[in-house]
Amino acid sequence: MPNHELNHEPVCISDFETFARRHLPKGAFSYYASAANDMQTLGESTAAFKRLRLLPRVLRNVSSIDMSTSILGEKIEVPFCVAPTAMHKLAHPEGELATARASSRMGTCMALSCWSTTSLEDVASSCNGLKWFVLDPITNRDIMANIIKRAEATGYKAIVLTVDIPVVGKRYDGFGGVIGASHFPNVKEAFERENVANVTPDTANRIHNSFVTWDVLIPWVKSVTSLPVVLKGILVVDDANLAVTYGADGIIVSNHGGRQLDGAPATIEVLPEIVSAVGNDIEVYMDGGVRSGSDIFKALALGARAVFVGRPIVWGLAYQGEEGAFKVLNIFKEELKITMALCGCPRLKDILNEMVVHESLYRSKL
Repeated sequence: MPNHELNHEPVCISDFETFARRHLPKGAFSYYASAANDMQTLGESTAAFKRLRLLPRVLRNVSSIDMSTSILGEKIEVPFCVAPTAMHKLAHPEGELATARASSRMGTCMALSCWSTTSLEDVASSCNGLKWFVLDPITNRDIMANIIKRAEATGYKAIVLTVDIPVVGKRYDGFGGVIGASHFPNVKEAFERENVANVTPDTANRIHNSFVTWDVLIPWVKSVTSLPVVLKGILVVDDANLAVTYGADGIIVSNHGGRQLDGAPATIEVLPEIVSAVGNDIEVYMDGGVRSGSDIFKALALGARAVFVGRPIVWGLAYQGEEGAFKVLNIFKEELKITMALCGCPRLKDILNEMVVHESLYRSKL
């Protein structure tokens, strides 16, 4: 069990969250920890993993475990990546620079949010690790195109479009303070164009493109950049199929950490049907509710090519900056390694769908 007194090094992800709750300013912690409305989706995202059971295979050679894979043709050493989260400087003064260095040390990908408190150029130059850039659809096309070109010019390997945020979700708890638009160097021009000095849900909605559609957004972005395009925020099979139809290179099955539409399903619940629908036509990733290496194993077994983790990275930053973020990543790595060994899977391709079943399978037999 985790030691919530934290009299020694954190041993699991919840230990880092406990530290962050105790040591971050209340507004900062609330911003990261909160979700939309009653936070039902946030709770279900973690609870859904606990309803899944693992079926291990035994007497297999697991003396050497290989966790490496590739995403969009780029090799990563572990099948989990850093999800886009905003304002890392609320957790640690080095912000996204510390996160990027930790991700690079782990040999994985960092997806940088357009709402980062460090410019995409500074993050790009901070280390040589694999990076994707994540961008909300912005009303002003010229500004959006310029941001995409900045990312392409500085070595980002994919553009991730956040497609589940036509407007900002309603959150009862949050930062509660005033944040100047100048703190968001990647999108500040969009606010300047609207003569907006401070960022609030209302002013953010002024730059979000709430009228863009499939037939407009994806073809236009692909005309602007030669980079692969990934869509983040897919929860429905029909939308996954549309992503294939319109030429997206990947999708992230995501409920936005429960921060947008409360009542949306846990991503691990919808992942299998989406993977089944699109097959090998597109790379499928997921995020949401991942708090352990065994959670990652379950997502991989149910078809995710890779898993993105968000809040745990921020808790690690709050604990010890770059070292804290790396410790979080390393806990995921060690837990996944142990889970793979105990399930008889020396390589990722050995992780099979039938190794994960819903708990109801056993309850029905009682």
